[in-house]
Amino acid sequence: MKRFILFSFSLCFCTMMQAQNKLVINADQGKETISKHIYGHFSEHLGHCIYGGYWVGEDSPIPNTRGIRNDVVQALKELQIPNLRWPGGCFADEYHWMDGIGPRDRRAKMVNTHWGGVTEDNSFGTHEFLDLCEQLNCEPYITGNLGSGSVEEMSKWIEYITFDGESPMANLRRQNGRDEPWKVKFWGVGNENWGCGGNMTPEYYADQYRRYATYCRDYGDNRLYKIACGANEADYHWTETVMKNVGHRMQGLSLHYYTIPTGNWGDKGSATQFDESEYFNTVRRTLFMEELLTKHSTIMDRYDPAKRVGLIADEWGVWTNVEPGTNPGFLYQQNTLRDAIVAGINLNIFNQHADRVKMANIAQTVNVLQAVILTDNERMTLTPTYWVYYLYKVHQDATLLPVSFASSKYELNGKEVNAVNLSASKDAAGKIHITFVNSDPNKAQSIEAELRGATAKKVSGKILTSAKINDYNSFEKPNTVGIKDFKEAKLSGGKLTVNLPEKSIVMLEIE
Repeated sequence: MKRFILFSFSLCFCTMMQAQNKLVINADQGKETISKHIYGHFSEHLGHCIYGGYWVGEDSPIPNTRGIRNDVVQALKELQIPNLRWPGGCFADEYHWMDGIGPRDRRAKMVNTHWGGVTEDNSFGTHEFLDLCEQLNCEPYITGNLGSGSVEEMSKWIEYITFDGESPMANLRRQNGRDEPWKVKFWGVGNENWGCGGNMTPEYYADQYRRYATYCRDYGDNRLYKIACGANEADYHWTETVMKNVGHRMQGLSLHYYTIPTGNWGDKGSATQFDESEYFNTVRRTLFMEELLTKHSTIMDRYDPAKRVGLIADEWGVWTNVEPGTNPGFLYQQNTLRDAIVAGINLNIFNQHADRVKMANIAQTVNVLQAVILTDNERMTLTPTYWVYYLYKVHQDATLLPVSFASSKYELNGKEVNAVNLSASKDAAGKIHITFVNSDPNKAQSIEAELRGATAKKVSGKILTSAKINDYNSFEKPNTVGIKDFKEAKLSGGKLTVNLPEKSIVMLEIE
């Protein structure tokens, strides 16, 4: 009897030591390309995103190139940032572009009614933004003013930027110092027109889109990729109506979804002071992105079975209460390992939906919401979310690899979510990259993976984690949360075994 008990205990112990998560990667079956534009960013005239974040002016003691700070540009270039969305956001639908061109000392001033009621002096306008994009070597994504603007205004903006002929707008651009036109492909036709962009019905917006898009013209070889205003979160009626009425006239349809830790817009929770229950709910709410993409894509499939129209998640990220003592209209929040977990989860989800999702833009790049960079005068720090983008850049324009995976669960207070989230791709050189997120803050997760259709000889990796889930990088301690080499992945007999520490993001490279 004792011998049987001992055998049973040994069997249970061995079972516990086996991999909790079984993964199969079909390395020879990939068809979809993960668009690099999924790794895009968003910068609005809001708080210190533009002013102090990017723009300091030519006379600033902070090192800059034509007024744009060098440290921020260099940090973003390290991420291979593919595109940048501007000037908003809600600000876009009260922005009149002609106020932001010509000599800066003669530009009209305005009140930023959406974000703090501060004076906007328009010193950062079209030329400055496109200079920034050239310095970043990224593509501009401009959102036009449909809410308070006019068809003529947007039409002339496109002409001003992209026309290489003789016309009043092209000549005005030359007068303002730019002879050659810019290439600007991505144009948003309004922003959140169901809310701050005009409180429109989808039927009314569809008619407005049809009218505006008619006058958004291609000049020369610059071909516009027109992005219509899409749904707020789970407003499937909006998607249905806009796709039905004008789906054939657009190239992209946006989607906005923010992860609110408490689920309460009135008190969204602290960026740094939270317990495990609030952390769990944050993970659960951010995983809702999977359902949103699936259901909106299903509607789009009915009207666009060829998947010609891209789903553009051009505002997403964690939104918490502002930091104590800061302007509530500036949306300045710290950024912890929890934010990094959220970023990793969402980017993996976007990758998995690469057949329909063609662009995504985290909100926002510098000093606002889930920023990848924080600045304070001459000081700059990189947030945990920055390092997720650094690890995940290997997926840009790589081939999505189909996977079969069933995750173990992270459970709390009678509820559960998948503990592990992942995506895999193969780059042009044939290297396989897998990005894992273990959202469980208490338990490591072991994974046993089979690589089908590939011969793997070596594996290396990087990990992002920290001692506490609410750890963050401050100006005084900028290296609290960062990446390190990862040694807990092994190849043996064609099998890959991985031990993911609790609350971690891991990127593996397999050759």
